[in-house]
Amino acid sequence: MITNSHLILGETFISGNSLDTPQVRLSDDEINEKYKKGEIRIVTEQARYPLNSIEAMLDSEKYIRNPEYQRRKRWDNTRKSRLIESFIMNVPIPPIFLYEIDYSIYEVMDGQQRLTAIDDFYKGKFELEGLEYWQELNGRNYQNLPEQIQKGIDRRYLSSIILLQETAKSKEEAEYLKQIVFERLNSGGEKLTAQETRNALHNGKFNRICIKLSKNDPFRKMWKLPLESEGEEKLLESESYRKMEDVELVLRFFAYRHIENLKSPVDKFLDEYLKQANNYSDETIEKLENIFQETIQLIYSILGDSAFIPPKERRDSKTPLKTIYDPMMQVFANNIAHKESLLRNKADIKRDLYSNKELLSINEENNRLLFDGRYNNKKDVEARIEYFQNFLKNYI
Repeated sequence: MITNSHLILGETFISGNSLDTPQVRLSDDEINEKYKKGEIRIVTEQARYPLNSIEAMLDSEKYIRNPEYQRRKRWDNTRKSRLIESFIMNVPIPPIFLYEIDYSIYEVMDGQQRLTAIDDFYKGKFELEGLEYWQELNGRNYQNLPEQIQKGIDRRYLSSIILLQETAKSKEEAEYLKQIVFERLNSGGEKLTAQETRNALHNGKFNRICIKLSKNDPFRKMWKLPLESEGEEKLLESESYRKMEDVELVLRFFAYRHIENLKSPVDKFLDEYLKQANNYSDETIEKLENIFQETIQLIYSILGDSAFIPPKERRDSKTPLKTIYDPMMQVFANNIAHKESLLRNKADIKRDLYSNKELLSINEENNRLLFDGRYNNKKDVEARIEYFQNFLKNYI
C-alpha cells in the first residue's frame, strides 16, 4: 500500500470541500444588493478587425495565442479554406473572445483556430482546397487570387468580444471569472475533454511539467503513441494525442501518489490535485519530475513495449490499460531503491507477470474483476496496488 512515507518534502495534496459546493440561500433583498454591486459580472467591449490587419496584429505580440492554453487539434487546410470561402460569401462568423491580461495585452480565449487560419492565409502558407461554392479558386493562395476577390476578402471583418481587465479586482477573481467564461464558451459545439479544460484553466508550472513529461519516448512507446520526433502531422493523427490523454496519464501518476484523497469522480480528483500542484516549489517539482522519469525508464527496461497490457486472454494484448498503468507505476516508483535487483530479475518478472492468471481473477470481497475498468473507486485502486506490490516483492 502507498503511505505518506514515500512522499517528498513539499508534496502535499489536501482534498477539501471544493468538490462539494454548498447551497447558498439569500433573501430577495440580498440578491438584489449583490446584483447592484456588480458581483460576478463581466465587463466587456467589442471590436472589429479588418482581415488584412490580423497578420500584423498577431505579429505585434500583443495577442497571445498560447498553444498550451488551447486544445491540440488543428484545422486542416480544407477547414481553413472553408472559413475563407465564408468570408468571400460574407457569411456571418462568430466573434472571437479575448481576455485583457494587461492593458492592451490580450489572451485568446476562444478563436485561436480562426485567427491562425486567417494569418496562415495571408502569409500564403496554404492553398485553398475543398471549396463548395467557389471551386474555381481551389489551388490558389491569397497572393494569386483575382484582384476583386482579394479586395473583397480584405474588406471583411472579424468581430471580437474583449473581457476587460477591470472585470476582476484581484488575480484570484480574474482566474475565477476566466474559468466561468471559458467553461460557458466551450459548453456547446465540440466539447473539450476533461484534460483539455484542465490544461486551459490551470495551466501553471506543474501542468507544463506534465506536458513536458508526456514527450518521454519510452512512455509514448508503452502507450503506443507517436513520438515527438515524428513531427506534428504524425502526432495529430493520434486521437489520444489530440485529446491530451497522454498529458492526463502523466498527471494521474502524480495524483495517485495521494491515493488516500481519491474521491469520485476521478476528473474532479485530478482537477484538485493539479490546482494544488501548480503551487509546489521548483525544488519539489524537480524531484517529482525525476521520480516519473526514473519510474518510466525502470518499467520500460523490464517490460518494454508490453508494459500496461493484460494477458492475451483478457482482451487485445496490444492495448495498454489505465487499470494496469495506475497501480504498476505507483508500485515501481515505491521500489526504485530496489532497481538493481529488479533489473537482474527482469526476464522472470516479464515472464511471470504476463502468464499470471490472477490478472483475470475475481476479487472475492467485492465480486469484481480486479482490473475491470468499470471499477475505479479508492478501494479498487488500492487492491490493484496491493496486487502488484505482492507480485514485485518476490523479485526484490
